[in-house]
Amino acid sequence: MAASTTNLSPLASHLSKPITNKPPFYLVPQTLLNPLYFPLKPLFHTHKPHCTVSSKNPIADFFPANKPNPEPSFIPSFTDDDKPREECGVVGIFGDPEASRLCYLALHALQHRGQEGAGIVAVNNNVLQSVTGVGLVSDVFNETKLSQLPGEMAIGHVRYSTAGSSMLKNVQPFVAGYRFGSVGVAHNGNLVNYRTLRAILEDNGSIFNTSSDTEVVLHLIAISKARPFFLRIVDACEKLEGAYSMVFVTEDKLVAVRDPYGFRPLVMGRRTNGAVVFASETCALDLIEATYEREVNPGEVLVVDKKDGVQSLCLLPHPEPKQCIFEHIYFALPNSVVFGRSVYESRHVFGEILATEAPVDCDVVIAVPDSGVVAALGYAAKAGVPFQQGLIRSHYVGRTFIEPSQKIRDFGVKLKVSPVRGVLEGKRVVVVDDSIVRGTTSSKIVRLIKEAGAKEVHLRIASPPIIGSCYYGVDTPSAEELISNRMSVEEIREFIGCDSLAFLPFSSLQKMLASDSQKFCYACFSGKYPVMPKEVKVKKVGDFLDDGLNGPMDSIDGGWVRGPKNIDVEKEIDPLYQRSKI
Repeated sequence: MAASTTNLSPLASHLSKPITNKPPFYLVPQTLLNPLYFPLKPLFHTHKPHCTVSSKNPIADFFPANKPNPEPSFIPSFTDDDKPREECGVVGIFGDPEASRLCYLALHALQHRGQEGAGIVAVNNNVLQSVTGVGLVSDVFNETKLSQLPGEMAIGHVRYSTAGSSMLKNVQPFVAGYRFGSVGVAHNGNLVNYRTLRAILEDNGSIFNTSSDTEVVLHLIAISKARPFFLRIVDACEKLEGAYSMVFVTEDKLVAVRDPYGFRPLVMGRRTNGAVVFASETCALDLIEATYEREVNPGEVLVVDKKDGVQSLCLLPHPEPKQCIFEHIYFALPNSVVFGRSVYESRHVFGEILATEAPVDCDVVIAVPDSGVVAALGYAAKAGVPFQQGLIRSHYVGRTFIEPSQKIRDFGVKLKVSPVRGVLEGKRVVVVDDSIVRGTTSSKIVRLIKEAGAKEVHLRIASPPIIGSCYYGVDTPSAEELISNRMSVEEIREFIGCDSLAFLPFSSLQKMLASDSQKFCYACFSGKYPVMPKEVKVKKVGDFLDDGLNGPMDSIDGGWVRGPKNIDVEKEIDPLYQRSKI
């Protein structure tokens, strides 16, 4: 498949000016890099991957050759709307003869980060070839599709977003051609100045094919006058505000970049044949037998090619990291290491803290599967009470369901979780969950447990109350929809219908993180944003504007999330954006 081309036009001259008087980048030796900070020294260091070495890959026979091409119908699936949603996961592989197949497997490991779209771009004979589709990774790819993606270099992406007849155009990775070649990009995060940048670009003739903020990055790279290619990325990223962990691919290079605050995770690993791997989580490295080496540091660009191996440089002088705490609370898999910490260990400690600070007499501890399991194990261990599987999760509901003609109360929740009467009947039950967003699902689960015969139900939440919307790549409701922003803990308890309710204390969370506590973003708990959002955002990124929906935007339930109340959106947006609306 030939690379798709995006029309890229010159930008206003003021965007070509550097936004800082400091040097645009600093080369640094990798040996000096520690997990969260690296010195800004003008030194140069390379590490050559053994790209010519190949190994017999057992995954070559993984895909049935006669599997028909999937044609998934896109119908809104049953999902748990009472959880925040990570919007995507990325992977990049350099120097393996089965790069696209390894990318496919890595995306399977990252499927929890996005279930609505998947794509892979591979490089073969200096040509970027792309396959993208709507649905799960297994819906999009088969042996036939993967055979179209030969080469030793590939990037991949899984995406979460909303329904839409033309959602396919927003599925990444994006590929664009410009005067110096082709470039592909996969992005995890959210740019808080996207609308401003897009308006300026469109004022100067740029034509956008999607409604994704990621396409802005491609336009900025194309108009940059910097040389060589990785400096075009640096030049583009100097104009971005917000969260971005990205992997790029060109005819001969793989590039990984992380924003100066390090909001979203990105790690680096290496396979035994020398292939370099980047991924959103270490669980993806584990599946394809790559050894975790380190994080891509906040503000860092890593460039990989055959000539110079791995080169590390500093994108921008960066402030203190502000890594997303919700990766440890909910998003990441328990077997991942995120921001240098074991996710499993973090969640286990969260449960222990709850047992210490919010004890209650009980007979059994259960979890809301799957995200509450590890915290529940920690609670049970600390409290000396048995942990049992009181709720069974169905993993086979699928993407669609047919609702019965007769109304069944809590039908959607019953499809996903079923109470075990033998565990619950006559018992005082502690239920551990990772978070409460709107409170609707929690109230239904409590009712299910009580209907199964539980004597008492005590809800313990392994995170502080969520009071603010996220602007850094997480789909969360507006502040008005967040139950903890509208009600006290006692009011929430009454709404949910449990006998007692306790959240993980914010102060205890920070104490547990110890010296690293200042390196995390807590905006959803505190309302204090490291990078102040200056624009309203579309909650479910991108699909409302260009999918031909009729009627006023207000008719789209929860489509828009306002900026913080102390921000005057219209005054804060770039004046050029204001003029573009005239």
